[in-house]
Amino acid sequence: MDPVPMNSAAERDNSFIPLIDFSPFLNPNTSTAKQTTAAAILHGFRTAGFIYLRNAGISPQTISRVFALSASFFRRPQAQKDALAWYSPEANRGYTAQGREKVTDLVDKVDVEKLREEVPDLKESLEIGRDDEAQFPNCWPDPFDEEGGVFREVMNEFFEECKGLHREIMRAVALGMGLEEGWFDGYTDGGDNTLRLLHYPEVGRGVFRERKGQVRAGAHTDYGSITLLFQDDRGGLQVQLPDGTFVDATPIPDTIVINAGDLLARWSNDMIKSTKHRVVEPPLKPGEEVGDKYPARYSVAYFCNPNFDRWIDAIPGTFEAEGKKYPGVNSGEYLVQRLAATY
Repeated sequence: MDPVPMNSAAERDNSFIPLIDFSPFLNPNTSTAKQTTAAAILHGFRTAGFIYLRNAGISPQTISRVFALSASFFRRPQAQKDALAWYSPEANRGYTAQGREKVTDLVDKVDVEKLREEVPDLKESLEIGRDDEAQFPNCWPDPFDEEGGVFREVMNEFFEECKGLHREIMRAVALGMGLEEGWFDGYTDGGDNTLRLLHYPEVGRGVFRERKGQVRAGAHTDYGSITLLFQDDRGGLQVQLPDGTFVDATPIPDTIVINAGDLLARWSNDMIKSTKHRVVEPPLKPGEEVGDKYPARYSVAYFCNPNFDRWIDAIPGTFEAEGKKYPGVNSGEYLVQRLAATY
């Protein structure tokens, strides 16, 4: 029987996003405490596809600095941002202006373009990859001014911290699945991940009333293994329940929202869920009056992927009873295919 998760941050119709303290895994007093935490994480991924993680080893001060520098970047003149434009799905690096990307589960470019025209995503972003690939350079603002150099340094340090957390979470997944703790280490050490800074600009309330289905970011699943999401306090993230309705993933201070992606679902032969989510018209806070406009929203997502040169096939122990649900895929090729459909 699956273990009962530690606390429940969002509940509805027996569906929930569990809130889990990660410190017993990072600094275990006993092997039992570590195993219990691993089991709770796997349970959350199997039932909701999402968890809240606290005490994950990244300081609130670091996260605050990243958010401050992100907001400063998006305040730059549009010409500077456009000079750093996203340039290919193989690289997946650079600035994406509002309206260019449409996140969706659709894979046909004609269908995506039609959806983009009807209800464009109301966001801009900057994608940052590992900074040691000469063929796929990052698009840094450091040529513009001194703050650009600080931005590059801080984001690279944060990228490495998130890479380390990715490794530890996958070690917890391995333990939860009954594998050796380091089973995924050879898939996470390359750091073929993407740090995405997101800005949802101030938007008029009438936009959501006038356009049926308008959202800040469309309903979609993520493509890789897991995603680390750092939210501000504005809200708007929603997670789809098994009955097709959506529940708010309310921001909880000093936590990271972690969700499983499509590759991890394939890898686990659907033992783990890759759950649809979206960013919608933000809920009002108690006593808050927004007026004609909703304030800007910021978030930071770190998309974790298996090393791009690795072959992803069903994990032993997940397919013996019912067979493999998916053919094996190359991690890097799969990600490029998914990205190419959304731009």
